[in-house]
Amino acid sequence: MRSKPRVLAIVLAGGEGKRLMPLTQDRAKPAVPFGGTYRLIDFVLSNIVNSGYLKTVVLTQYKSHSLDRHIAKTWRMSSLLGNYIAPVPAQQRVSKDWFSGSADAVFQSLNILDDERPDIVLITGADNIYRMDFSQMVEQHIEEGVGMTISGIRQPIEMSTSFGVIDTDPNNQKKVREFLEKPEQVDGLPDSPNEILASMGNYVVTADALYEALHEDAENPDSNHDMGGDMVPKFVENNDCGVYDFTFNDVPGATDRDRNYWRDVGTIDMFHEANMDLISVNPIFNLYNDKWPLYTGYTGLPPAKFVYGHRERLGHALDSIISPGVIISGGEVIGSVLSPHVRVNSWSSVRDSVIFDGVQVGRNATVVGAILDKYVTVEEGAQVGIDHEHDRARGFHVSESGIVVVPKGATVRMH
Repeated sequence: MRSKPRVLAIVLAGGEGKRLMPLTQDRAKPAVPFGGTYRLIDFVLSNIVNSGYLKTVVLTQYKSHSLDRHIAKTWRMSSLLGNYIAPVPAQQRVSKDWFSGSADAVFQSLNILDDERPDIVLITGADNIYRMDFSQMVEQHIEEGVGMTISGIRQPIEMSTSFGVIDTDPNNQKKVREFLEKPEQVDGLPDSPNEILASMGNYVVTADALYEALHEDAENPDSNHDMGGDMVPKFVENNDCGVYDFTFNDVPGATDRDRNYWRDVGTIDMFHEANMDLISVNPIFNLYNDKWPLYTGYTGLPPAKFVYGHRERLGHALDSIISPGVIISGGEVIGSVLSPHVRVNSWSSVRDSVIFDGVQVGRNATVVGAILDKYVTVEEGAQVGIDHEHDRARGFHVSESGIVVVPKGATVRMH
């Protein structure tokens, strides 16, 4: 019987997330709340743990305090068994520079590989929404005998200019012929001419090959030190890069509707849309799959409460996610996602919105198509999302599709 390879997981969580401002104004993007009780990073960490990989480092850099705190409070593994999920900040071990790219982040953390001595390294991003069994990708990587394997998700061919595109070898669909960065023109897949394989930002690399490639990249003055832009093309050039098609990933408990779901939540509109994906009757992404659970840190909270049953003062929620600790006191919530400790008061209305922890919605207030960051207070009679010009004049961000973002701790006044 062949022994299992030693796998170390590295999660790249140092990105600034500028396109998600103002939600990333004082927190790292992977720490942004999502889906009521989760943080974005919980999805990839749940995937790693459910895949059976219990040694993980999270490389952090930008405004990482809330992310570090969340990992420390939530992701405590068995020290008896030598398991851990550990945040590792930029340490300037190699030079006095911060991380200059995703490959440089791994290069500056090679001491972790020296300590752990893995056979294989799994490298992932920290802020996409999906379920994936990484062990199936690792298995293919070993079978194909390549130095690096990248995961690809099928996308319509007209979206090629938005992604790094993986051009496969016609004679071997598991081998990468070329890696194209946002190409204007590209061939479709042999079995689906109207689709391409877009890079998901997940990599499985044989440890020795990774070590060698990172040193070579670090010495190249023309490199941007990026995993996708610099490291992948180098492995492709050496005919040593495989591709794992996410379509064939089989996650226990997946439904036909949510199988192969993957969302980049890089902008406010994408973030809002991904939250809305959770709340339909048959959700596009199913939070309730107990065969591949999603883990997060909320414990000890009281149940959600709905009070006042009079027809003119009815506390109710429809087509929504209502987290523990929420009180809906005579108001209505429709098509929305509410995080813990939110209070919606009498005769108020919250629609098509994402509400973070501790928000207070006053009486007769209206919130439509908005994202309210933590501890926002909407005063009695105030409105958000009704008059976008007024929202902008008050300093609130309005996205391209009209989603209004109220920053952390702000007060929404009536005038």
